[in-house]
Amino acid sequence: MNGKDAISASLAECFVTIGENRYNFMQAINLEANFEKSKSEVPILGKTGKGNKSTGWKGTGSMTAHYNSSVFRQMMLQYKDTGEDVYFEIQITNEDPTSAVGRQTIVLMDCNIDGGILAKFDADGEYLDEDMDFTFEDFKMPETFALLEGMLS
Repeated sequence: MNGKDAISASLAECFVTIGENRYNFMQAINLEANFEKSKSEVPILGKTGKGNKSTGWKGTGSMTAHYNSSVFRQMMLQYKDTGEDVYFEIQITNEDPTSAVGRQTIVLMDCNIDGGILAKFDADGEYLDEDMDFTFEDFKMPETFALLEGMLS
């Protein structure tokens, strides 16, 4: 791999779609979405160890954003007032024009926040940010990174 093919950490786009509204979530500082397989141990006659069988998966994520948007707090307020939970979509695209891999886009579907900060201040801070955890129930990958030269042997 050539050094130029490492993806710049800050060259990304993030969009959040809630209902009919699509937001450029430029307040995001970082986001990580994780796919975790559920597995069951399988006893196998004649072996001293057990096998492992995938039986499902779950999607979890976390993000840090600048504390300067009320969009997610409005979702919490809606849930408190009506009991109606809000599900949304997050689209993340990574693209570094210097890298030969091109761009990758992941769309996380049926996202749901675990909770969040309602109010905050820090008299000694430089700026305000907030952490938020979420789950998602599905995902798609409409764009994938290209294989770098030499990866396929």
